[in-house]
Amino acid sequence: MTLSVLVTGGAGFVGSRVADAHLAAGHAVTVLDDLSTGRREYVPAAARFVQLDVRSPEAQEVVGAGRFDVVNHHAAQMDVRRSVADPTHDASVNIIGLLNVLEGARRGGTRRVVFASSGGTIYGEGAQLPLVEEAPKLPLSPYGTAKLASEYYLATLSRLYGLESAVLRYSNVYGPRQNPHGEAGVVAIFGRRLLADEPVTVFGDGAQTRDMVYVEDVAEANVIAANAPLPPLADLDSRAYNIGTGVETSVAQLITLVGRAGGREPRVVHAPERAGELRRNALRVEKAARELGWRPRTPLVEGLTKTLRWLAED
Repeated sequence: MTLSVLVTGGAGFVGSRVADAHLAAGHAVTVLDDLSTGRREYVPAAARFVQLDVRSPEAQEVVGAGRFDVVNHHAAQMDVRRSVADPTHDASVNIIGLLNVLEGARRGGTRRVVFASSGGTIYGEGAQLPLVEEAPKLPLSPYGTAKLASEYYLATLSRLYGLESAVLRYSNVYGPRQNPHGEAGVVAIFGRRLLADEPVTVFGDGAQTRDMVYVEDVAEANVIAANAPLPPLADLDSRAYNIGTGVETSVAQLITLVGRAGGREPRVVHAPERAGELRRNALRVEKAARELGWRPRTPLVEGLTKTLRWLAED
């Protein structure tokens, strides 16, 4: 079935790979991005491109007039530390931007919204790992709170207007196109510094863990979620799916693996822990496997090798 798909944030790291995957599936794709962090060259040549801020009236008009079957919402302020420093800006982009897009989708007759949420931030600390979708939600950062609030808005609007929503709760996504110069994206940051023969900074003791999932696997999950049958909306978790691997990798282990992938010995320096960041995280993905038919396919070593190769060539 050919779908008309809008990918917001489709010039970014994950969004551009989602746009690629939809095109490969034979779908018609429009990308909406303000290029504040995305790169124009990441937008697929076969996609229509519109440069707009998701908070703008013009963006709402594009969504409303486009008659899209699916809106895939990846546009976001994604830096946890920036959300701690400036929660108002974070909410402006991540909540007001979403609501602006959803109003356009409602007026335009969109059937389904696929939303990029954050399994790495909405659950908080303390629950048994790997986390299931029903685990308690208690975010440690405004970014996580905004993502959780967005999920509630999606559920509410589904009940009010019949706008379907599939929520994908990502663990730590990595891979080619991840920005190595920003504050988010630990693999790209470590890899760039390694290849430049610069020391790698570890905030805290390095024992904190993350669930690392490869970007192509994430893109595949988005395409599946665009058209998969969804269960009835009984609660917030009914149509939410963890997208990760279920495996904890410590920051110290990750640095060692990045070094091996890059063929160099990392030099590590330590700095104080940062506010708003989790100590441990891993997501159970059996629900996505059972209901969507999705599983992660890329082993960490393979994904890191591909990422370091891209960093060396970029």
